[in-house]
Amino acid sequence: MPETQKETFRDLKKRVLKLLKSSDFEHSIEEIRSLPARQVINPLFSFLYNNDELVRWRAVTAFGVVTAHLADQDMESGRVIMRRLMWNLNDESGGIGWGSPEAMGETLARHEGLANEFASILLSYAREDGNYLEHEALQRGLLWGIGRLCRVRPGLVRDAVPYLILFLQSGDAAVRGLAARVMGLVGSKEARPKLESLTGDEAEIQLYSGNKLLRRKVGDLAKEALKSPPP
Repeated sequence: MPETQKETFRDLKKRVLKLLKSSDFEHSIEEIRSLPARQVINPLFSFLYNNDELVRWRAVTAFGVVTAHLADQDMESGRVIMRRLMWNLNDESGGIGWGSPEAMGETLARHEGLANEFASILLSYAREDGNYLEHEALQRGLLWGIGRLCRVRPGLVRDAVPYLILFLQSGDAAVRGLAARVMGLVGSKEARPKLESLTGDEAEIQLYSGNKLLRRKVGDLAKEALKSPPP
């Protein structure tokens, strides 16, 4: 790649990073959305691995915005990006896939066409007879991504309840809390006994919601889930 192109990529990456760190992130998202999608998606991929946790999460949000916008213009280009995320979660990729389930969930929440095609794949990562993710840190990202999809398109998640319930018994507090949140979003009746058993869980987890990082107790998430009306 010519040096001028490398410099251009570096400049774009710096610009995107500055926008992700902005105190006015709502405005920054619109600016990121206005950038050429095929160029900005690569910096966003790299920021899914950033050391700054808020930057990582905001990159997830921006990733979904940009990919959905691109898919509106060119559906096949949107599919290509989704396949890149899937490849990142494939053992053959040589990587671990940090941020990929979250980026998938965010994108599917924002684009109906991609959701109809790829929701079953996102959910397959929670199935032991599917593409099960054994690493608990990846399970956290997966359950956040499923929750993000469920908030907008719960109908695509309801059939997955029987195997999502199993995550309520995880030894990892974040996995338990995020699974409880999903059960509330989908309005699961089957999960009520296990949710009730979690109401006294005092473990605190970090939750990204509304473009902010929050601290929440697993028990409080379970209580909120129990208050959710059935579908």
